[in-house]
Amino acid sequence: MATEQGIDLIGRKILLELATDGRLPFAELGRKVGLSPSATAERVRQLESIGLIRGYRADIDLEALGFGITAFIRLTCEGSRYRQFLKILPTLQQVQECHHLTGGDAFLLKVMLSSMSELEVLIESLLPYGSPTTSMVLSTPLERKPQLAFLKNV
Repeated sequence: MATEQGIDLIGRKILLELATDGRLPFAELGRKVGLSPSATAERVRQLESIGLIRGYRADIDLEALGFGITAFIRLTCEGSRYRQFLKILPTLQQVQECHHLTGGDAFLLKVMLSSMSELEVLIESLLPYGSPTTSMVLSTPLERKPQLAFLKNV
């Protein structure tokens, strides 16, 4: 399965198909990549065991559930406040992503909320940890599933 450049062509095809539809039955996945269902199941287990497949998830439309406000919050955070922020971060349910950055800001948070008042409360809750700067998302003209873009070029 592994080659000097990484995984082989069949492995890449399996990853691409599962990134597109993680619910594909082994028989259907096998037809798409040219393997029997049992060989496909074994290859998927191998990809899971080496950590290339970390899990299977549903792609949920949070906006349809009432979370129509998306914002990015840059947070400067220094000294002891940095570790304190990392401790409370898992409790912030509105935070969909958090990236540790170089440069002036320590963190970039992608948040999804149901109202502006919820955003205001979140921003106030961040003040003890640093200086937040918020940018509201007006629209998202392009949203890729990162795995698909990279798998097509592997």
